[in-house]
Amino acid sequence: MTEEQEIKSTLEDYAKAYCAKDIDSLMAVFEDSDDISAIGTGADELCEGRAAVKELFLRNFAEATAYEFEWQWSNINILNDYAVVAISLVIHLEYQGERLEIPIRWSVALRKTDRWVWLHRHASSPAVNQDEGQAYPQES
Repeated sequence: MTEEQEIKSTLEDYAKAYCAKDIDSLMAVFEDSDDISAIGTGADELCEGRAAVKELFLRNFAEATAYEFEWQWSNINILNDYAVVAISLVIHLEYQGERLEIPIRWSVALRKTDRWVWLHRHASSPAVNQDEGQAYPQES
């Protein structure tokens, strides 16, 4: 398996664990240290350290149930023992009895140990008030 395939495998591991609400498997994707972080799409979702990152995911699990990650565009850059993944995806989930498709953009920083581990994951949503070809959102 190439390094790029190994990294893509971690994305699949994350998605499977997230959809299963398996917090232990999800946290296993990350480096086993307090030097990890995550930024979510919520205004208060700025987390550093294992406990805070775990709490973020547990909150997500309590609010909704994801059932599919639909990978789209991706770019993977590897330099020695570090890599950065930029990827867009759609998360299919159920929230308050309604099925939703949430477009997401991720940046993931990884480090190679005996395997590729995540150091950081940043999630954002595309601006809904910004037309294609525009650099900034339009006033509402």
